[in-house]
Amino acid sequence: MARVIVIGSTNIDMAIHLSRFPDAGETVLGGNFIRGFGGKGANQAIASKSAGATVSFLTAVGDDAAGEEVRNHLASLEIDLAYAQRISGTPTGVALIFVAHGGENRIGVASGANACLTREWVEQLPDSVFDDENVLLTGLEVPLPTVICAVERARRAGMTVIVNPAPADPSLIDPQILSNIDILTPNHLELAALTGQLPSMEQGDLSRYAATLLEAGVKHVLVTLGSGGSRLYSGPPESIRESFISPFKVDAIDTVGAGDAFNGALAAAIAEGFALEDATQWASAAAALSVTRAGAQATHLTPKTIIQMIQSTTRSNRLAPTGQPQQT
Repeated sequence: MARVIVIGSTNIDMAIHLSRFPDAGETVLGGNFIRGFGGKGANQAIASKSAGATVSFLTAVGDDAAGEEVRNHLASLEIDLAYAQRISGTPTGVALIFVAHGGENRIGVASGANACLTREWVEQLPDSVFDDENVLLTGLEVPLPTVICAVERARRAGMTVIVNPAPADPSLIDPQILSNIDILTPNHLELAALTGQLPSMEQGDLSRYAATLLEAGVKHVLVTLGSGGSRLYSGPPESIRESFISPFKVDAIDTVGAGDAFNGALAAAIAEGFALEDATQWASAAAALSVTRAGAQATHLTPKTIIQMIQSTTRSNRLAPTGQPQQT
């Protein structure tokens, strides 16, 4: 059975909901405080599991009370932690989050144990983790050399490789790295940062920026645009194929973790055998559902609710729990 292998971060999230973001040197009162579980890797692993995948999560927590709390939480959701690390003398990662009215967010992260995931650790993982039927999903809240090693091993094994370049690191833009990646999933800000361009939501700019990444060797660039949907760019630079996946309209309460829900559900759909455009539609529905509740982790998702979201719109109803074999 295909499995989603997530290599990424685990954090404790501390979020304050405010009427607006404070300016420099300003204090804004009146917000609600929520302490919960987060980290882009953990969020993605949970979204992938909730969207129907069997998930192994390769991460690190500290040897503190928060680390034990996180491990118990993930285990309760039936996420495999066989290769998760507990780092002695190091705190579990923490994210401090401001959420403004309408769901927009600003986040600062203290990496803690996440920074201790090393290339050497990835090299020592057994070959069974990198089975060619599995899908690798990873991001950049863990050290870049660790990510590079993981995608190299996954590519050699014949896995489908998805990299969410968040936070964006221009060092990723190396043909030797990008040629190992099937699907790169930046948002429009990350796309601009990766390519050294000014942020833009204009279709022409997005196409031009994506072409730079395709020229560098990645197979598909899937740009997420929040409430603006997403754009998928594929093929050789001289004949790029572009697809627009329209958004699902919902009343957003909290957008923290929406991108993680998208990536986790995307990986689940790819592991299930969906074609890439159908997998993107599945991921878009999951992300839309995720913003209708507070918190970074989409534990409320199920394959049934995702299908209901898709079928409640004027979109194609051809998606079912099992899709068509993916072609990358």
